Amino acid sequence: MTTDPDAVRPQDGTHRELRLAVLFLALVTGLLITGAAVYLAREHPSLAQPLGVGAAVMSALAAVAGVVARAIRR
Repeated sequence: MTTDPDAVRPQDGTHRELRLAVLFLALVTGLLITGAAVYLAREHPSLAQPLGVGAAVMSALAAVAGVVARAIRR
């Protein structure tokens, strides 16, 4: 069997590991930001309720991640 070196490779799986690493790093960064926001709200209760702040931050990060994921797919 011979292989054709000029054959076109499928582009579906390119950079899959890199995409996974970027997604993982974004998740870790989001969790760190959420933890920092909850800690800040606990230390300064006049800012907001800690769980409300954490939920708002996570919702915003999830929305941004969804927009970025949709943009990458196009």
